[in-house]
Amino acid sequence: MVWSVDVLSIVLATVLGAAIGLERELSGKAAGLRTNVLICLGAAVFTIISKRMVEGTDGSLVRIAAQIVTGVGFLGAGAVIQDRRGVHGLTTAATIWLVASIGMACGAGFYKLACMSALLAIIVLVVVLRLVKPIERYAARHQTKNNSGEPDQASKAPPQSADHSEFEAL
Repeated sequence: MVWSVDVLSIVLATVLGAAIGLERELSGKAAGLRTNVLICLGAAVFTIISKRMVEGTDGSLVRIAAQIVTGVGFLGAGAVIQDRRGVHGLTTAATIWLVASIGMACGAGFYKLACMSALLAIIVLVVVLRLVKPIERYAARHQTKNNSGEPDQASKAPPQSADHSEFEAL
């Protein structure tokens, strides 16, 4: 029966989206538990619909999958913010995009791929963050000083001029 496979697909998409969303929620990110569950579930449903639509026809399952990737890419782009301190939200945008792919994998019946992707995503979001923080602190401490305690030459260098006289002879 097709329905039982579809139920498995959407339940698994919900669980995997929730697992990733929980980490994002605990990290205080804007796209948290509910957002990630809904993205993953929605991608699974769209994939199931596209599979059913092409059964017995020569239709292309790839078209709907491509539209999911594009649409979720725009959704992720909305999570990216640029301000004076830099760009924020790139991990959230990447997570949104990945959660949609996990939902698509569930909808397509690629359960092992979906589970492994979700597991790796959680490892990256949790474990790699713990590795990155000390690296960022080290880089911040050593960014303006070299080993002798003096400012780096790059920070003392005069601004580059727009003088292109060396190229005028060419």
